[in-house]
Amino acid sequence: MLDSRLPLALNGGGLEWPAEGRIAVFGPSADLDLDGIPKDRAEIIHDFYPAYAAWKARDYTVAVTAEGRYSAVVVCLPRAKVEARAMIAMACALSDGFVVIDGQKTDGVEGILKVMRSRVTVQGPVTKAHGKLFWITEPAADQFADWVAGPTLTDGGFWTAPGVFSADGVDLASALLADALPAKIGKQVCDLGAGWGFLSAHVLQREGVEAVHLVEANYAALECARRNVTDPRAEFHWADGTDWSPAHKIDTVVMNPPFHVGRAAEPQIGQAFVASAARLLTPQGHLWMVANRHLPYEAELKTRFIQVDEIGSDARFKLFHASRPLRKRRE
Repeated sequence: MLDSRLPLALNGGGLEWPAEGRIAVFGPSADLDLDGIPKDRAEIIHDFYPAYAAWKARDYTVAVTAEGRYSAVVVCLPRAKVEARAMIAMACALSDGFVVIDGQKTDGVEGILKVMRSRVTVQGPVTKAHGKLFWITEPAADQFADWVAGPTLTDGGFWTAPGVFSADGVDLASALLADALPAKIGKQVCDLGAGWGFLSAHVLQREGVEAVHLVEANYAALECARRNVTDPRAEFHWADGTDWSPAHKIDTVVMNPPFHVGRAAEPQIGQAFVASAARLLTPQGHLWMVANRHLPYEAELKTRFIQVDEIGSDARFKLFHASRPLRKRRE
């Protein structure tokens, strides 16, 4: 992790912050210790809502996108290779001092280091905790111009972006759920964890829909959804799907919930989405959901809903229809 390698680089490793100016930190996980970076000069750049909110709560300056010039930029590598390269290209274009790159081996840091060494002079690396930290002292916008990446139009006619879920095209599970949705789905619908808007686009084709709330934590994905879903009945919410609340209860929730943040499966995330869906719905509300076959969601569904049915499946996925959410007395 950055907080285990950065102190080594700063204390005898050859890295020293410029005397003044803002220091941008791209994509740090919410639990990092950034004591090695002056807090009054740090600006966290994060487009994932839970992390954004967590850094705000720690009284850091936080922004969704980087703007202006920085005296230094720290890049915390994400899993997606194209997204990681795009972040490095942006960092080199915006830094007047140097660019620090930090990542785990499982996030491809060694491959990034190898390619960067073939183009520029690299300082370090500092190796610890299954990862590496290194830096370049004279970044320039043209050094990695070929790594710049933004929204792209898929073969299916949808806009996606590096790092968003199913960036290469339509997710098979979402397509399975879209085909299973009924002709009449309700007036007020929520697409919980909407991604770049595939399910919402299909929901809006159903009869009687008055509004679809697209709730998505990834800002880049939500921006793609705005381009993909232009129907005026669509309402966009950059929020954590596990705690978002509408002004009024929802008739129907559709979702293909996330089940990991890192590489390991974390079914508790999907379970939290099930609980959130039950909370959002009217007493007679409906949930339409798709999930990977190996994930244990049945027990949570039966805890939260009176009626739960598996309505279809294939070798990889299973479809659920749940209705009439159970209410706790305090609700």
